[in-house]
Amino acid sequence: MADQRGRVLLADPRGYCAGVDRAVVAVERALEIHGAPVYVRKQIVHNKHVVATLERRGAIFVDETDEVPEGSVVVFSAHGVSPAVHEEATARRLRTIDATCPLVSKVHQEAKRFAKEDYDILLIGHRGHEEVEGTSGEAPAHIQLVDGAEDVATVQVRDPEKVVWLSQTTLSVDETLATVDRLRERFPALQSPPSDDICYATQNRQQAVKQMAGECDLVIVVGSTNSSNSVRLVEVALEAGARSAHLVDFASEIDPAWLEGVGTVGVTSGASVPEVLVSEVLDWLAGRGYPDVETVKAAEERLVFALPHELRPRRGEQPADPA
Repeated sequence: MADQRGRVLLADPRGYCAGVDRAVVAVERALEIHGAPVYVRKQIVHNKHVVATLERRGAIFVDETDEVPEGSVVVFSAHGVSPAVHEEATARRLRTIDATCPLVSKVHQEAKRFAKEDYDILLIGHRGHEEVEGTSGEAPAHIQLVDGAEDVATVQVRDPEKVVWLSQTTLSVDETLATVDRLRERFPALQSPPSDDICYATQNRQQAVKQMAGECDLVIVVGSTNSSNSVRLVEVALEAGARSAHLVDFASEIDPAWLEGVGTVGVTSGASVPEVLVSEVLDWLAGRGYPDVETVKAAEERLVFALPHELRPRRGEQPADPA
């Protein structure tokens, strides 16, 4: 592959998904309508650059609702929150804007429905992740977390005939299905959610990486270490045949030593990464002898989500000036 030196394969789709775009715009619009400061519970999306950019515009990020002054505006992140967080916000008279991704909200609705029908719900996801905490909070008495296939052996259910699995939206498709297979060995009557929980954007980004990884000596994934879907892209690249793969927030974090003996570099980005950060990586590579960029397309994405209803103009009102 040494004679291929200079080639970059660029994954498509990559970067912002519809849910992230909606969440980031929600904070920007809240700042336009209400003025700074606007409080945001947790990182609006898991990306350092996005958070720093919004902080410069007047967003204040907090870990818990009780850090928000009474009566203030607070935006809930794309990862969703539990009913208890909504109750805390009401008690503190906060003006809430819920930027939960609609695909996460769908999982919340599934959790509530299956809990109402008295199922044991096995939630496949990563312990401590905000999305998992929000979903679990919808029905804590019915939901137990399964953090990978190694957790399967310890799962206990009341009735093996009334068990369903749900999942965090940003997991690796293959890893999730492997966990489901293990669960089904223990619980043959295990039901699947009525529709796929892993989000379309997560699946599409993983598919693009799978298509190009076998040709790559190195894959660079742009994304933050706390971004579950970005971390998964590194794992998928290695599993699909890339010789090496690394996660970076910025081009400045790339180690030139990674390029030694490398013919083809793959580049992609997680679902919460703005395109400017990918462009900087491509410029960095071009300056080091990798000017030729070829796109590897896995899917067409046209989905757009409406803004949270709190930010839509009321009938007869003029939309907020975006300037």
